[in-house]
Amino acid sequence: MDFTGLIIQLVSGAVGGNVAGMLAKARSLGPALNSILGAIGGVGGGQLLGGLLGGGMGGNIGSSAVVGALLPLIVSLLKKKA
Repeated sequence: MDFTGLIIQLVSGAVGGNVAGMLAKARSLGPALNSILGAIGGVGGGQLLGGLLGGGMGGNIGSSAVVGALLPLIVSLLKKKA
């Protein structure tokens, strides 16, 4: 993977994490943690799903944003139970 693709995955995931935080305010972990978890999820999602879905840059951005949105929500569910 090239550096540009990694940056795109990080940014897409961070945006997805913050959008999820805004949509599910009760589950939001705050902008900083949503961004960090979203970026981590974005890279993971871009690597796993981007290759499966193909579609070039659009598939990479979309999969990074979706997984970037899911990771903060999953962590918030686990945090509430603990």
